[in-house]
Amino acid sequence: MAAVVRNEVLRRLGAAGLRILAVAVAYFVAGRLGLLQQVVIAGAKVTPLWPPTGIALTCLLLLGLRIWPGIALGAFLVIVSIGPADPASVGIVAGNTLAPVCACLILRWVDFRVELDRLRDGLALVFLGALVGMLISATMGTGSLVLSGLPLSGFWSTWASWWTGDAMGVLVVTPLLLALRTVRLPRHTDLYEWAEPVLLLAGTTVVTLVVSRTSLDLLFLVFPLLIWAALRFQPAGAAPCVLLVSVITIVAATDHVGPFAHHGLLATMVTLQALNGSAALTTLLLAAVVAERKSTYRKIEDACLDLAEVVARLAPGEPTPRWPPDEGR
Repeated sequence: MAAVVRNEVLRRLGAAGLRILAVAVAYFVAGRLGLLQQVVIAGAKVTPLWPPTGIALTCLLLLGLRIWPGIALGAFLVIVSIGPADPASVGIVAGNTLAPVCACLILRWVDFRVELDRLRDGLALVFLGALVGMLISATMGTGSLVLSGLPLSGFWSTWASWWTGDAMGVLVVTPLLLALRTVRLPRHTDLYEWAEPVLLLAGTTVVTLVVSRTSLDLLFLVFPLLIWAALRFQPAGAAPCVLLVSVITIVAATDHVGPFAHHGLLATMVTLQALNGSAALTTLLLAAVVAERKSTYRKIEDACLDLAEVVARLAPGEPTPRWPPDEGR
């Protein structure tokens, strides 16, 4: 009996260790990708979009708080891959770990559902998970840099860039990962049903490339496509489109081309984050509203079917009511 218990404990510890290691690897890989588009503000290197925060929060929501060591390990590996660790690294790792953990706890407190099928879930993820939760990482990270030599005059500009980058990581990456876990490829699908999402993704890519490379201020043209994605496919379609828009515009902004060519770094960052934040906020909330409406309709339909069965049992001689009712009756 003792051997069975010991083997079960070892099995669970091994599974937990593998999850932690997988989270650390995912965080590290996403961090290295995020560093490809880093900018220097007030002497500090920051990124307009920090994907690891979205990965960390998603893993905490799906796997539980016990995988937090993987986040800390991944954050530490990202730092040492850039240069030698210093005292500021401790504060940065702590902030990058505490921020998603606290965001997860806040979301649990408000009864957040990972299906994102309610408007309240979209609002909670935006305002509590992203905007409020990432205050911790921005404050601790920037404070650590100040203690390590960053000029105090550059605190607020660095803090704002850090906060928006982490918040965008949650707004862009977390809905995408939560939506992907529910996607199931249909066995029998018409060509048209495949053509629409492919056309939507291709159209979003082409339009975003054009408007982010032209000198005219036409960035708003991406919104019709994002609205289309949210209305037709809810989070599963909106999240990939938002990711495409964010990545393409970030590349254009860091290359200083298109509408970002004739602005300073601060103005470019403000324009970029305003666009990406508005895109993520609009599509996420609209997709949540549509998903909630569809869920409500399904519940009403199920209730009507149950009621029809009850009526049929009580009055077996009567024809069974149909739902939905025929149009024109």
